[in-house]
Amino acid sequence: MPYINPPHRIPLLLRIGVRIAEKVTGKRMEPARILSWYPKAAIGAGVLESLVAHKEPGVPRRLLQLIRMQVSFSASCPFCIDMNSSEFSMHGITREEIEVLQGKRRMTEVESLTERERTALKFAGELTATPISIRPDTLEKMKTLFDERQYVIVASTIAQVNFWTRCIQSFGIPPAGFSETCDYLELDKYRTLKSRQENNTGLDEC
Repeated sequence: MPYINPPHRIPLLLRIGVRIAEKVTGKRMEPARILSWYPKAAIGAGVLESLVAHKEPGVPRRLLQLIRMQVSFSASCPFCIDMNSSEFSMHGITREEIEVLQGKRRMTEVESLTERERTALKFAGELTATPISIRPDTLEKMKTLFDERQYVIVASTIAQVNFWTRCIQSFGIPPAGFSETCDYLELDKYRTLKSRQENNTGLDEC
């Protein structure tokens, strides 16, 4: 269950948006419902989602799908992994490639990943890490393999998914069942809420 419940009465405009999202996805969209507590955030998130890149010149759908999956795994967001991985087979993404995204295989072990894909995935991982730490060689390869417009599409896609991973995990929203028949996504291994022993960072001593 989420950490908090959505409001009992969602404003009309937002209610229409939620219904459209749920009709399109076929699932109950708890993130949109809970965001309705603060309509400005809900509207802003909705606008952001409506402008997401899906197929752009030089940045194919498969690459964007890999990026969304990589950020979801890197941020350890079960809901995001569930939703962003549900159509991986339609984009020709293999089980071995998913194991790369999960950190179980080295990229060099999977020949099906192109140089552009490997570079974008490294970039996604480095931008998702905290603190953000972009390697100079990754940056140079990004600038070599992608033109300026393509670079912005890749970077903004990474940032957009990062927004959702942080927002959704702050609400504690569990997977919605987009990928419930795919056991090797291992959704049960990804979680945010940890015990004091697991999360002993010293921040609670401040």
